Amino acid sequence: MTDTTLYLASRSPRRQELLRQLGVNFEVLRLREASGRQRDVLEVAHDGEPALHYVERIARTKAAVGAQQMLRRRMPPWPVLGADTEVVLDGTIFGKPRDANDATRMLALLSGRTHQVSTAVAVAAGDEVHAEIATSAVTFCTLTLEQISRYVATGEPTDKAGAYAIQGRGAAFVTRLEGSYSGVMGLPLFETSVILARIGVRVL
Repeated sequence: MTDTTLYLASRSPRRQELLRQLGVNFEVLRLREASGRQRDVLEVAHDGEPALHYVERIARTKAAVGAQQMLRRRMPPWPVLGADTEVVLDGTIFGKPRDANDATRMLALLSGRTHQVSTAVAVAAGDEVHAEIATSAVTFCTLTLEQISRYVATGEPTDKAGAYAIQGRGAAFVTRLEGSYSGVMGLPLFETSVILARIGVRVL
């Protein structure tokens, strides 16, 4: 095992926080994600693409694109970690809401239902990309339109898959969670540690 530093190909403060929980040294490698600019990774599902295939494909692509940028910028050759989280209800992928109305729509659909949250983590190391997926089942209480409106007004749903944050105020809607809490947050720590151990990176 080594104390190798990683690149995290994500701006997410939640993923940074979770990696710190593992005691992993990392630097953020920023991908272009802002609207109005050409994005480094186009996060759009193909027609008929299963949710698990999509989430793994995006995580692998983020890791691979990050590795290409590392080489192009002549940065130290460290492993690159990418991840993607999607909320799925009845086979439909709920990404990040486009606006407040879209967030309201998503939350109304999730109200009183059990949905799945799948997070794929991928690490590009050398010529290989290793990936694992964690899928959890999350059940929401029945939400009133007033509750949804107040929550959307906080701004918390803006950049969250499914329009809620389980580590934030959105936790008040969750009546049951089966699976990985860290996976629902955005980086499943068990699966991440499995991959890192596989490539010889020390955790904890």
